[in-house]
Amino acid sequence: MIDIEDLFSKPYWIIDILPKQVPADAGGQYFKIEKYILTPPRVDAINQKFADVLLKLNCYYDMMVCVVDEDKWLENPAPEILTQMVLDCKSLNVLFNNAQEMISISGDDHFMTLYNPDKETLELITSLAIAEGLHVWKPEKIS
Repeated sequence: MIDIEDLFSKPYWIIDILPKQVPADAGGQYFKIEKYILTPPRVDAINQKFADVLLKLNCYYDMMVCVVDEDKWLENPAPEILTQMVLDCKSLNVLFNNAQEMISISGDDHFMTLYNPDKETLELITSLAIAEGLHVWKPEKIS
């Protein structure tokens, strides 16, 4: 079994449909809009973008993918299988770069979380995300 708990404590970035973190005291309708975009067909379009980022990333790195509830790891799943896992809104952990880096998808959010990327990987994923109309940003510290 792969121990990923250490990765959850590493620095992380958000791969998101939004270009930066929405401040807690922001005006607007963040929660209403979030609820709206997380319904079909909008959420399906977002998940397809996530799947496309992962597929392109898999061109550069071997991957180990785990459906969180099943705790069963798949090495370099077929593109159709990986895409379907993301489209089915599964909560996934995706290890790559010799299990030193990870992308986590909760299955019910409009973002993915990238843990412990080195500079090269961060630049690559940022490029892949931008190509899909997504953004990569570092969360602000919450005090």
